Amino acid sequence: MDSSDEEEERTFVRVLGEKYNPENFPYGQGVVVLPSPPGSPVKDRLFLPSVLVLNDCRISKAGDRSDIEAFCAHVLELDLAYNQLNDWEEISTIVSSIPHLDFLNLSMNPLSGVQLQPSMADVFSRVRRLVLINTQVSWDTVHTLTQHTPELKELFLCLNGYDSVSESQASCPSLSLLQITGNQLQDWAEVRKFGRLYPSLSTLVLANNSVSSVGDTKETLEDLFPNLRSINLNNSGLSQWEDIERLNFFPKLEDVKAQGIPLLQSYSTQERRSLLLAQLPSVMVLNGSAISDGEREDAERFFIRYYQDCPELELPQRYHALVSKYGPLAPLAEVDLSPRGTVVEVRWGDRVEPVTLRLEQTVGDLKKQLKALLQLPSNGIRLFHIDKEMSSVFGPEELKCGFRALHSYSIQDGDEILVVPKEKNRCSASAMRKLQRIGSFAGNPGITLERMQKRRSSLGGGETHREPPSPPPALEESRDDGQGRPGLGRTLRLPPAAGCRAAERRRAAFWRETEHRPPPVSHRLPLLLR
Repeated sequence: MDSSDEEEERTFVRVLGEKYNPENFPYGQGVVVLPSPPGSPVKDRLFLPSVLVLNDCRISKAGDRSDIEAFCAHVLELDLAYNQLNDWEEISTIVSSIPHLDFLNLSMNPLSGVQLQPSMADVFSRVRRLVLINTQVSWDTVHTLTQHTPELKELFLCLNGYDSVSESQASCPSLSLLQITGNQLQDWAEVRKFGRLYPSLSTLVLANNSVSSVGDTKETLEDLFPNLRSINLNNSGLSQWEDIERLNFFPKLEDVKAQGIPLLQSYSTQERRSLLLAQLPSVMVLNGSAISDGEREDAERFFIRYYQDCPELELPQRYHALVSKYGPLAPLAEVDLSPRGTVVEVRWGDRVEPVTLRLEQTVGDLKKQLKALLQLPSNGIRLFHIDKEMSSVFGPEELKCGFRALHSYSIQDGDEILVVPKEKNRCSASAMRKLQRIGSFAGNPGITLERMQKRRSSLGGGETHREPPSPPPALEESRDDGQGRPGLGRTLRLPPAAGCRAAERRRAAFWRETEHRPPPVSHRLPLLLR
């Protein structure tokens, strides 16, 4: 063999030395440092973990058996996917030199038409997990492997183009998981054969096959699959509810996946889950999600109501069992939970326009909505909410926060939204008259003064504005004691203007006792609108 041929030939030993030498692979926990044996093509020590990943390395040969034995005595898992291994003899040489091998991945190697001789198969006896995805390996080779792997637990045969299943004289009683996703199986008669081949099967993954039905009786399924706990029928061809009902015939089934099947295409997401769940009383996990007792009861009640108006001949068998459990159920009341529109009057100058608001929208959204109506920039206006019922108590409330939802302001039908231009810093004459008509300013001066004083304190200087007239600092009163003598004088001392409520209540009492009226709205309006 010339040098060019040697360069093209990539052996397991050579790739092992290239990847796991000290320059390419760091030393760490679980790594075994092994010196190269005499005469080995590997000229340095290797840092070898117990899990070797050598996928997509163009490996086509095993290399020297003694080197593999020297380096891989501690190896438990070997990934050889996406290589060029097309000879079971080379694969057997590698596997036989790794005495503790538990996991072997040969996916994407070209093994079509290559037969494994029974004399070579004994070297796989310790393998417990075998992955043969997209290898196009024949059923004869699969049966040869399973007959010589007495400890095999998991077998992956995805994407191998199988449209039928070849039977074997010998079964594999140790196998518990079979994944045969993405093949071309259509007839349940082919799926039935897995029950004979793998009698201890507990997990069967049939996703992305075109299996159109579950066509066996209860007695047959109990006999063929006595230990099956999980089945994956995603993207299969099931189109009848009777096939879903037959899943109850598997005596230990508790985990079902059935997404993407034709039967459920016309239902909503919630209907799919509820109807499936109600049909499968023993299943504990549906489509990967655990089922709570509350969810099961809700689904079963939904199932009753869903079918209760159907003709008797069209009712599924499960319907009668659930009616016996819950009794006849009255239809649920229809409740409209769609967002409610609220009609308010928008006042701008002398114009009043009825506008329908969506209360889930924000103040910023409302300003944008009014922009077209008022022909003003949305950032050039201020909005005030006037509650039709509580305006005499609280007065108008400014809608300040652009991101706050309108429903948080308790806006109701018939309320008013007063629009004030921001740049003028004052109302139009009609807006001022509107605010003057609101009784809260005269009827509850304490609240108004408190708002005014809070606004004044926040200004901290700013533009000149008119101050409301202040009351005299004290008021002396003389009263007749009823005997012609003057009564004792009484002095009411007022605290300086402040933001506290107690002070404002005393100020309000002063106005009432002296029969003075508070300053007119026009004096206070610039403070409120600033």
